[in-house]
Amino acid sequence: MKRILSSQLTAHVGATVRVAGWVHRRRLLKSVAFLIVRDAAGLAQVVVTDPAARAALEQLTEETVVEVTAMVVATATAPAGVELTDPTVRPLGPPAVPPPFDLYRPALTATLPTQLDNAPTALRHPTRSAALRISAAAVAGFRAALDGRDFVEIHTPKVVASSTESGANVFALDWFGRPAYLAQSPQFYKQLMVGVFERVYEVGPVFRAEPHDTVRHLAQYTSLDVELGFVADHRDVMAVLRDTLAGMLGAVTERAGGALATLGIAAPRVPAEIPAVHFTEGLKIAGAPADEPDLAPAHERALGEWAMAEHGSDFLFVTGYPMAKRPFYTHPDPARPAYSNGFDLLFRGLELVTGGQRLHRYDDYLAALAARGEPVEPYAGYLDAFRHGMPPHGGFAIGLERFVGRLTGAANIREVTAFPRDLHRLTP
Repeated sequence: MKRILSSQLTAHVGATVRVAGWVHRRRLLKSVAFLIVRDAAGLAQVVVTDPAARAALEQLTEETVVEVTAMVVATATAPAGVELTDPTVRPLGPPAVPPPFDLYRPALTATLPTQLDNAPTALRHPTRSAALRISAAAVAGFRAALDGRDFVEIHTPKVVASSTESGANVFALDWFGRPAYLAQSPQFYKQLMVGVFERVYEVGPVFRAEPHDTVRHLAQYTSLDVELGFVADHRDVMAVLRDTLAGMLGAVTERAGGALATLGIAAPRVPAEIPAVHFTEGLKIAGAPADEPDLAPAHERALGEWAMAEHGSDFLFVTGYPMAKRPFYTHPDPARPAYSNGFDLLFRGLELVTGGQRLHRYDDYLAALAARGEPVEPYAGYLDAFRHGMPPHGGFAIGLERFVGRLTGAANIREVTAFPRDLHRLTP
């Protein structure tokens, strides 16, 4: 008999079926016992009245893996409108050692460190797995939106010979006796691949050796990177980003509606045109000093509140960041060279995306590096492509975990990360 999932039971009323999963909970009453079996699709309620079957059920522990063969009966009082009766319950392994928290409760009561220490079992809780389902749906929507625009998915090295962002915040390693680093981003490679395919994207891990110990930072996270050629300026990049976000949130609604319902949330609407403010105007709105070189988290929150109050938007573009705070490959604003053709996208008052137009002329790169006192040699392999003709181009990168954390309202980005890596954690 072929196994079916709990979500398929309503289509088999009156039939004998086989389900399998984990013992989610046992409720042992005087005259009847209930076994709740959890599988990838949800929960199935099994009614046990036979004394021998009840005695066997009493020996099972939560999280033991079992197989149940039983009759499907429609019952209005059952959680899903159906339940399984006259069951044969067969363990598929030894009794499980119960985890240090109850997975059947509506919310995990364990502290976040305890959950992370026991991640393989904590992630089984519906609220934790729901966030990961949303993450998977968002990535599917990201790919679909860009595939529909003739972008090509690429896969670039995660071990590199020099840092991407010209900083010291890299993880060094030994590469057969030579120094190497874990990639901070696929920035250089995705730019080079614009010279091949014009439009490219990548989904992959990036590594930042920044000693942050905050609720919004990880040392390894998943970056959704995009780069496109033949742009007029950064506004073309922003338009692609807007449509990509709409595709991601549409896929979350379509593919992870159950996960959204589990968390009691709905995906926000992406405006047809996301409101935008220049960096200098953003400082005024946030009440920051005019000479502030960057937006602090408090400024981002203030701008997020302003965007919702003034435009009813969960999203806000901040454009024209100072060149001094942008990487050397950023294209300056021709009309205001001290400011860039770069942008951040805020999602509910939190920086979600960084992007912009890049330099595309070889001589401009030499000048940009010289202005920052940077040597050319470490970037020779990257810069060489610009000697052979590159179109005006730009791109952006979305932090996946930050996106899901903001969407779900998680207090800590680690709540939506399966196995987070940060300043303190390398296991499990």
